[in-house]
Amino acid sequence: MATINPYLNFNGNTEEAFNFYKSIFGGKFTVLQRFKDTPEGDKVPKEAREKIMHIALQIGNNILMATDVIESMGQKLTTGNNFYISIEAESKKEAETLYSNLSKGGKIEMALGDAFWGAYFGIFADKFGVQWMINYSYPKDK
Repeated sequence: MATINPYLNFNGNTEEAFNFYKSIFGGKFTVLQRFKDTPEGDKVPKEAREKIMHIALQIGNNILMATDVIESMGQKLTTGNNFYISIEAESKKEAETLYSNLSKGGKIEMALGDAFWGAYFGIFADKFGVQWMINYSYPKDK
């Protein structure tokens, strides 16, 4: 069965927020990627390169994840789009089924496909406006 984790968007202060959450909950950062570390990092505006592209904080059996919203990259943070429900599928087939069924009648933000971090990933809002991320992490030996 897939696991579900919250995914938050911040207006440029993800690192500050997550250091705060870590000070309260403990745990450890299992991922911390900056926009400069992406394959197209040299195309990211200079003022955004040190911002957080993806961070994950392990809290018990749960993972709290987030990113910085970068206005110069066409993104805008508004109340209501500052979180996603992220599903970690157990297989590529499960990811495809969840994505297909949940996105029916909704709005696709990123088609389900291979991502540079070694996962099968997609983003959409369902027909009720709830925002979802579907991720299947490929085995390390792929």
